[in-house]
Amino acid sequence: MQIPDITVPTIAIAGSADRFPVRRIFCVGQNYADHAREMGSDPDRQQPFFFAKPADAVVANGSTLPFPLLTEDLHHEVELVIALGAGGANVPAGDAAALIFGAAVGIDLTRRDLQAVAKKAGRPWDMAKGFDRSAPIAALTPGVPADNGMIALDVDGETRQSGDLSMMIWSVPEIIATLSTYVELAAGDLIFTGTPAGVGPILRGQSVRATIDGFEPLTVTFAR
Repeated sequence: MQIPDITVPTIAIAGSADRFPVRRIFCVGQNYADHAREMGSDPDRQQPFFFAKPADAVVANGSTLPFPLLTEDLHHEVELVIALGAGGANVPAGDAAALIFGAAVGIDLTRRDLQAVAKKAGRPWDMAKGFDRSAPIAALTPGVPADNGMIALDVDGETRQSGDLSMMIWSVPEIIATLSTYVELAAGDLIFTGTPAGVGPILRGQSVRATIDGFEPLTVTFAR
C-alpha cells in the first residue's frame, strides 16, 4: 500500500488568489455572557476554556452540506474566527495582536444532543464539536479585527443570533495569550472566539447566513 498523499486544508483570503493553510482549530467556550446564561452557566469572568476541531472540518463559503451523522439536534453558533500568521508560547496579551494574520466569519456547528449526553456522563465533547464539516468559514480579511461590530446569524431569513463583538467576556488578545499558556501556538492556527446568545437548531434543507460588520458574509445550506 502506498503512503497517502494528503492535502493540507486551506481557506480563502479576501482579495487574493492565495489561500491560508490551516494547521489546527481551537475554540473558546461560552465567551459571551448571554450565551453562557442560556447554556446554564455562570457568566462571571472565569478562566476561558478551550476545545478543538480537526483542521479538515473547514467548509468553504456557499457550500451545500450533507446533514451530519448521528444527530437530530444540530445547532448553529456564529463566531469571529482569528487566523494566526505567527505563534509562540506564553505570549503576553500586549503582544498577541502581532500574531494575527486576519479574521473571518465562522460557524461552530454543534451536535447538541451528543454534547448533552457527553456532559451528563462527564465525557469529552469531541464528537459533538469536532465532526466532519463542522467549521464553515468565509474568506479571511487580513489584519487585526476591531473589538466591536455587529455579529449575527439567520436561518432561512429569520434572525436567530444578534450581538456585538464588544460583548466578549475575554478579548481576542486575552484569548490568544491564555491559549498560548496551554499550547505553543503556530502560524496556521485558527481560533473561534465564542458566540452570542440565540443558538438553536438547523433542520434539513435550511440555509444559514452569518455576518460580522466589515467581513465577507458566510452562507451554507444543508441538504434534505
